[in-house]
Amino acid sequence: MISVQHLVKRYGSKVAVDDLSFEVDKGEVVGFLGPNGAGKSTTLRVIAGFLGLTSGTVKVAGHDITKESFEARQKLGYMPEAVPHYPEMRVVEYLRFRAELKRVPGGERKRAVWDAMGKANVRDVANVVIGHLSKGYRQRVGLADALVGSPPLLVLDEPTAGLDPNQIRDVREVIRELGKEHTVLLSTHILSEVEASCSRVVVIAGGKLVAEGTMDEIARKRRSAGLHVVVRGDLDAAVAALRGVEGIVKALPEPATTADEGVHAVRCSWSKKLDEGAAARATEEAVGALVGRGLFVREASPVKSTLEELFGELTGARADDAAREDEEEEAAS
Repeated sequence: MISVQHLVKRYGSKVAVDDLSFEVDKGEVVGFLGPNGAGKSTTLRVIAGFLGLTSGTVKVAGHDITKESFEARQKLGYMPEAVPHYPEMRVVEYLRFRAELKRVPGGERKRAVWDAMGKANVRDVANVVIGHLSKGYRQRVGLADALVGSPPLLVLDEPTAGLDPNQIRDVREVIRELGKEHTVLLSTHILSEVEASCSRVVVIAGGKLVAEGTMDEIARKRRSAGLHVVVRGDLDAAVAALRGVEGIVKALPEPATTADEGVHAVRCSWSKKLDEGAAARATEEAVGALVGRGLFVREASPVKSTLEELFGELTGARADDAAREDEEEEAAS
């Protein structure tokens, strides 16, 4: 449904999207993930036909957006991060107006609007003035707008931005239901949204692709963040032994999961410079150090980094580079 190949978008000397390539297949719900300023919104605006590209190709449902812009836009519904509304219009009036702009045939508009309101769960406010709605309902109206005409592809840019936890939960549920009938590309920087709604993710930072795959594939990229050790013997001696191992920067006692007398748990944190091989060697040295102190080791298991930590690992360096480039540009100007 979406094919992005070597996409570049520049604003003067600033490169917002840098040689980005990815695809979204029919029926997928794909999370488009990255920190603020990564180029997510710019990419989505190019896909939706709101921005021109500098170079590369983008196709929507087989239509090149530069050569067949109208045909491509007919196949997608776009919800921008800041959803534009006419606050003085009633919900149903606004959606009928949008259906007309989208060239939905006159005889089909009433049904198209009714269906879109049903999918976005806004039928109960059909005759309410948009300006009187809560932020959550206004977001849903923006979603209904994207759904008018039932396009096969939905492009949603930060659909839960600014919502409270209850509203976020409601919008996520709507997106999950939409994924049963539509292909969805969902932009966000909130990992819990991706875990709740998406089958696959594309991660960018500094305008570049840094990771792509299913949630399980991305999770497997998580490095060992530390070591969980359970020992029998003197706790202070165990902590001292572990702190003496090269590569361990912290060793803190944790509640033991057993009531056995003299059994203690310790959580160790690796230095960020440690790779998987070095972490394995440090684990061996930690066990040796404990045994050398006369302690009995019951368990020594790796502690995987969280998805949030993985996100930082994937995007942090590039985000820092982008920030430094921005600072250099500002200083030069």
